[in-house]
Amino acid sequence: VEFLYCDLASMKSIRQFVQRFRTKNCSLHVLVNNAGVMLVPERKTEDGFEEHFGLNYLGHFLLTNLLLDMLKQSGTHSHNARIITVSSATHYVGKLHLNDLQSRCSYSPHGAYAQSKLALVLFTYRLQHLLTANGSHVTANVVDPGVVNTDLYKHVFWVVKVAKWMTAWLFFKTPEEGASTTIYAAVSPEMEGAGGCYLYNEERTKSADIAYDEELQRRLWTESCKMVGISDEASRLP
Repeated sequence: VEFLYCDLASMKSIRQFVQRFRTKNCSLHVLVNNAGVMLVPERKTEDGFEEHFGLNYLGHFLLTNLLLDMLKQSGTHSHNARIITVSSATHYVGKLHLNDLQSRCSYSPHGAYAQSKLALVLFTYRLQHLLTANGSHVTANVVDPGVVNTDLYKHVFWVVKVAKWMTAWLFFKTPEEGASTTIYAAVSPEMEGAGGCYLYNEERTKSADIAYDEELQRRLWTESCKMVGISDEASRLP
């Protein structure tokens, strides 16, 4: 195991990380997009993005795009490279506000978090469409880890914290249990060549209906490219 620092809330840090990784001249077979914050008070990343959207979504969007050529080079017909993005069941209640992705008009921690998680599902489906269109040996899937007992809940109300402390042993997954579906998506032979799936408890299931809106997927992708400063090569594809 080797550690390389990368701050997903900083576009500069992400680009520096990719440069350092490239110098190692390694293959890249699995990329897991798993960083995140939840229900944080209204605040911005160093690039001026609302933190949920900037860290949970845009950071992973940029990182994945900058590493995509290495993933394509590493994948083969019999062993596809795999991209696994961790979303949440919260995406089912999320709404994507294309005219206000930064939640400037009306900030809600719950709304901003849900929007970032919905964006990750839309991103995954669009990414898989583009990978398939290009004939790439790379698959992209999205995972719902379930309710996991981690420090992600440190910004919830104290009443919820107390309830969590009292019931975690009964209702919450351990971190190891929460990671199982991500690991399944990353290494299971059953997932070889399968992309564009929403996985929960190591099974393919249906995501929110809005996530299958291909026009919304395209519009989010295009806007995301503008926000992180990369070219939208996908605009030339259907």
